[in-house]
Amino acid sequence: MSDVVNNPGDSGENEHPSEAFRGPIVLRREQKTGPGSTTDQRLLDSRGPSDWVHTDPWRVLRIQAEFVEGFGALAEVPRAVTVFGSARTDRGSPEYAVGVEIGAQLARSGFAAITGGGPGAMEAVNRGASEAGGLSIGLGIELPFEQGLNPWVDLGVNFRYFFARKTMFIKYSQAFICLPGGFGTLDELFEALTLVQTKKVTKFPVVLFGSDYWGGLYNWIRDTVLGSGKIGEHDADLLYLTDDVDDAVKVVQDSYQAWEDTH
Repeated sequence: MSDVVNNPGDSGENEHPSEAFRGPIVLRREQKTGPGSTTDQRLLDSRGPSDWVHTDPWRVLRIQAEFVEGFGALAEVPRAVTVFGSARTDRGSPEYAVGVEIGAQLARSGFAAITGGGPGAMEAVNRGASEAGGLSIGLGIELPFEQGLNPWVDLGVNFRYFFARKTMFIKYSQAFICLPGGFGTLDELFEALTLVQTKKVTKFPVVLFGSDYWGGLYNWIRDTVLGSGKIGEHDADLLYLTDDVDDAVKVVQDSYQAWEDTH
């Protein structure tokens, strides 16, 4: 029963301290003071403010729901590649054209294309995949400014929480390709590298597309981060830098084939 106090006696140094229980939570010393009612009573009492729906315990259910919806929507997705890139990429730019071509090449190679579902480079990749007859997936995120899923998304899921969305990117991808992008792309890039480095996920390629854009970062990682011993040689080798769409897709194909051969 929740909120029941046990062991009320002496609190000497070697004594078991007095406790209160709130469901599975153990409260000791000054933490024992809490609501003067039981959990069941608070659940069944319809009076009081409605701000309880914004409390952390209630958010757990929303988080759970996001994972359930994401897993359910993506469970039967075929092999896929996540492509990151800037929402600010203009439709008439060379970077947008490259995104369209990458999406199309992935589709022709039998891979679904997963993006963040937004405009710019994400839209380009979704567009290329959809126009080439492949599966175009967008995993959107609730933001303070209006964004929404781009019109080339065939299968879309919107998320409230970045960490739930990131899990879907990782879980359902066989590779990452990073087009030029900002903080969001950098965040996703280094999260992927960390998970691969620490073997939280099976090793898969992380491709940086565009040496003019990514070359400085790539060289800094090899010259400074690796050079000062902060990572190992095999960690630096997790990144592949290219300017060629066929080369990027071949890296993905070869890695997937190697995985299939060992499974």
